[in-house]
Amino acid sequence: MRTKFTYIFFFFLVLNSFSVEAQSVKQKALEAKRVKFQKELKQLNALLFSNKKEEKSVISLVEDLNYKISVRQNLIKVTNDQANLLTREINANQNEISSLRNQLTTLKKDYSEMVVKSYKSKSEQSRVMFLLSSEDFKQAYKRLQYIKQYTDYQKAQGDLIKGKTQKLQELNTDLLRQKKDKNQLVAENRQAKKELEKERKEQEVLMASIRKSMSSYTSKIKRKQQEIDAIDREINRLIKEAIAASNKKAGKSSLSKGFALTPEAKLLAKNFVSNKGKLPWPVEKGVVKVRYGTQPSPIDPTVKMKSNGVRIATEKKAKVRAVFQGEVLAVAGQKYQNPTVLIQHGNYITAYRNLSKVYVKKGDKISAKQVIGEVFTNNEGETMLGFGVFKDSKPENPASWIYKM
Repeated sequence: MRTKFTYIFFFFLVLNSFSVEAQSVKQKALEAKRVKFQKELKQLNALLFSNKKEEKSVISLVEDLNYKISVRQNLIKVTNDQANLLTREINANQNEISSLRNQLTTLKKDYSEMVVKSYKSKSEQSRVMFLLSSEDFKQAYKRLQYIKQYTDYQKAQGDLIKGKTQKLQELNTDLLRQKKDKNQLVAENRQAKKELEKERKEQEVLMASIRKSMSSYTSKIKRKQQEIDAIDREINRLIKEAIAASNKKAGKSSLSKGFALTPEAKLLAKNFVSNKGKLPWPVEKGVVKVRYGTQPSPIDPTVKMKSNGVRIATEKKAKVRAVFQGEVLAVAGQKYQNPTVLIQHGNYITAYRNLSKVYVKKGDKISAKQVIGEVFTNNEGETMLGFGVFKDSKPENPASWIYKM
């Protein structure tokens, strides 16, 4: 019966340790997310909200605020999740502390009774008489074994009390830390909610001014999208021309939709793919203001904004870096449009748009992180790099390629 109880106790002990470990892993994951959102907010403030002297357009201000609000909401949610998890950990710790205290009380009582009993029969004469009164050698041996086991059991009970006392002290220390961490998270969340409320009020004031002349703002958004579409078409044309030229040179059909690659180009493409998710950012500091794909405009949700890449807000005069080695396929730039640099990596292309300065030319061999130009800053103080990744002429999501994008 005792053995069965020991196994059951051990099973629940192991189960509890797994549960504690799982909570610890989850807490670390939540903390990593919280730090990420805090860092993103800090970068947003530095890159988009630091210069109050610059007169941004209402559209840009609303876009920036929308982004900031979404990041802050994510931060609040993660912090809430952390605080809730800590509450569960605190409750579990308090239950374990209560259980340990009860166990220690019982153990100490048993141990005390055992000590008293041992004291009453501690004399060597009593032990000798206990052995000599045995009926035969076998019984004497068993009594000797009993004395030894009883002594070992006393020591084991003493060690068990010591171990549980130490565990209790550790749990109390953990409990104090957990309560302190939770109080800090609650305080941070309270402040974050205040900031969120202030930002929402600011956003509402801006949206109220926009609603007065919504059609005018909608037209501006559509014109901006048309400019982006024109650049996309130019990039698509240049890539398709390069694909056709590569197939013609290789003696293949000019109708092929993919690059005809040399063995060296195939190896370059393979290396590019093997670095998927690990490529460096094209600028040292930046936040993704517009993500890949089609999404509704924050100003007029009926207008869809399409992005074949991402738009990264960065600092003024930011240097643009190639994310991987390759060769400059083209330097594009139509009338009234800022230059775009296309770099070929086998059958993959990376595009760097909205540059003010270009330091490379078509045919140049490029190394990873080589500076290829500088990002353009408009009259409103916005410094925005457009960045795209293409497989042949098909756009892909840059967030899948760039490290932690």
